[in-house]
Amino acid sequence: MSDTEQDTNSPGRSLSAGEIYIEMKRRLERGARAAMATVVKTRGSTPQQAGAKMVIFDDGSFIGTVGGGCVEADIWAEAREVLRTGKTDVYHFNLNDEYADAEGMVCGGQMDVLIERWALDDETDTR
Repeated sequence: MSDTEQDTNSPGRSLSAGEIYIEMKRRLERGARAAMATVVKTRGSTPQQAGAKMVIFDDGSFIGTVGGGCVEADIWAEAREVLRTGKTDVYHFNLNDEYADAEGMVCGGQMDVLIERWALDDETDTR
């Protein structure tokens, strides 16, 4: 495995959009299905800004990051549901005291995240 491929496969590492699309395409060509989560809007203090991406694969692995911690776990769970249903939607996450208590940090902002399913053979794709 090349250093570039190994770096791209590191979960939670902040990747460029190009790196994310290249790795997602490589895995889709091998038969995987994926859900891409993209931060589309933020308000207040958030761990990532608009444009941040994370791709969750049908085997549960992921690349990229949209924030880490509890909010990223919630986004991962929503993405798994999108993989199951194929339903693209924008999800709202309020990074309030609930996240602060669990993570020991306070962001306090809000994030809207588009989650959409991707697959090379996806006839029900709703993008």
